[in-house]
Amino acid sequence: MINVSVLITTLNAADSLPACLASLKDFDEVIIIDSNSSDKTQKIAQEHCATFINYQWDGQYPKKRQWCLDNLDIRNEFIFFVDADEVLTSELIEEIKYLNFDVAGYFVRGHYVWKNKTLKHGLKNNKLALFHRHKIEFPVVDDLDIEGMGEIEGHYQPVLKDLYKHEPIGQLKSGLQHNAYEDTERWNARHLRYAQWEADMIRRNAYPKDPNRMRECLKNRFRQLPMRGLIAFCHSYFLKLGFLDGLAGYEFAQSRRQYYQMVKTALSANKS
Repeated sequence: MINVSVLITTLNAADSLPACLASLKDFDEVIIIDSNSSDKTQKIAQEHCATFINYQWDGQYPKKRQWCLDNLDIRNEFIFFVDADEVLTSELIEEIKYLNFDVAGYFVRGHYVWKNKTLKHGLKNNKLALFHRHKIEFPVVDDLDIEGMGEIEGHYQPVLKDLYKHEPIGQLKSGLQHNAYEDTERWNARHLRYAQWEADMIRRNAYPKDPNRMRECLKNRFRQLPMRGLIAFCHSYFLKLGFLDGLAGYEFAQSRRQYYQMVKTALSANKS
């Protein structure tokens, strides 16, 4: 068994959870932290012998992921935050098996699955999700009164604690599959919430620093650019070769353009 504790935060995740849990059978511990789901999330967790924890947000910090680190009795020092719509590949599992765990944490890439097609090219999510639970934390930001994200920490990376700020962070070569697309209506509704949150975070200059200096520099520059939607499309479709994924690659790149158009609209509304 891999001596890593996998933490999955859920809310009505019955549709995607079985595939996620099936890919985690080699891990020593799997804990599901659920926000009062009304579907079969708990039943599925029990069928896969995962520990099931009920969670109720109090509207304050710590939010859900940091609450897990602060309050759960976790068996292993290294934890892996996996979303219910993510599936670990065999290559990623093999890579984790042979890690030395000699850094504070590891960035893990996510390959988007768009309408049942795994995208080999285009934009890839890359997040600090596998890390030492005592060395990394989710920062408190000024977003409690922003509509959109709620109980889950927003779209920013966790950070090194002050005591460990000079420790290195690694990058895994293999990735996982991120089944991000449900249907157009839910995709648009979810990203409209994210866009409102991001617009307010930009307006307040509330984003914490990314633990990777190069990524931090690029993110700051990107937030200041005009025509971010067009730039995001070209980045995914041309620079990252998304066109090689055919129609799915084009649609995904378009979804990035549309998202940043939502952010622009929200920023304009805030100014007015």
